[in-house]
Amino acid sequence: MKHISILVPKGAVALSCIDGANNLFSKTNEFLRSAGKPELFKVELVGITNQPEVYGRAFAVTPDKSIQQVKATDLIIIPAVNGEMKQVIEDNKDFFPWINLQHRKGAEVASLCVGSFLLAATGLLEGKKCSTHWSATEDFQKLFPEVHLVSDKIITDESGIYSSGGANSFWNLLLYLLEKYTSRDMAILFSKYYEIEMDRHTQSPFIMFKGQSSHADEPVKKAQQFIESNVSDKISVEDLASKFAIGRRNFERRFKKATNNTPVEYIQRVKMEAAKKSLETSRKNVNEVMYDVGYTDTKAFRTVFKKITGLSPIDYRNRYNKEAIRL
Repeated sequence: MKHISILVPKGAVALSCIDGANNLFSKTNEFLRSAGKPELFKVELVGITNQPEVYGRAFAVTPDKSIQQVKATDLIIIPAVNGEMKQVIEDNKDFFPWINLQHRKGAEVASLCVGSFLLAATGLLEGKKCSTHWSATEDFQKLFPEVHLVSDKIITDESGIYSSGGANSFWNLLLYLLEKYTSRDMAILFSKYYEIEMDRHTQSPFIMFKGQSSHADEPVKKAQQFIESNVSDKISVEDLASKFAIGRRNFERRFKKATNNTPVEYIQRVKMEAAKKSLETSRKNVNEVMYDVGYTDTKAFRTVFKKITGLSPIDYRNRYNKEAIRL
């Protein structure tokens, strides 16, 4: 029987992550029993102590055991905990030695959404890939530059260290683990029973690019503002470097350091964000939107749009535009 330990952290936890993980493995046991098969999972809620954690002044979650009482486990699930992340990490630091000890003993570890911050704080992600909620990427990269963040991904699997993308994407990681521990048929059964879409690989269609401006490089900030204010113009890196009197190579280096994007990537993301908003809210066709954001090459526009969103412009419009849905 596989021992599942779901953490009960301190802070503003996403209760759906705790309940969802508990429900998935417990319901699987129920499915197995109904098929005349033995249960496969022992599911426990594990806290730093045995004391209940109160969330949002309304819900209390009582751990089944404290970390001192769990001598061995097979999978540790770290739910999403919101708030000021340095404080969240500080409040939950007593989990980290236990998590590392269990990992050395062979336990796998999975973070759900921004639970990735707690997973990264253990040191287990150093040099490894990790995903998190797309809105938390800038904060994550500042705190954990040694981790290879792939925030467009729904799931990462680094030899038994797992992470999931944002919000309800945690269900996709749980289904991935269920399939790994049982079978494809069981994962499909659970997905159908709870009406969860399987095999989602990217959270790109949901990402809203807001620009990375929480840095102190003023010329780069001004370059960002110029790009964002001139979406319909064709802007080259040479033009930007010249406009702000910085050598091109130095400009590119400073821009990348400040924003985690090259100037070309930043220009593309700003233009595609404007295109997305137009496709969501206007009746313009794809070519009109393309011209509005400074593209004249249909193939180039579609290629960049799909690279950033994971969808073609038409598919994106059909998904998010009410008028398109009525057609």
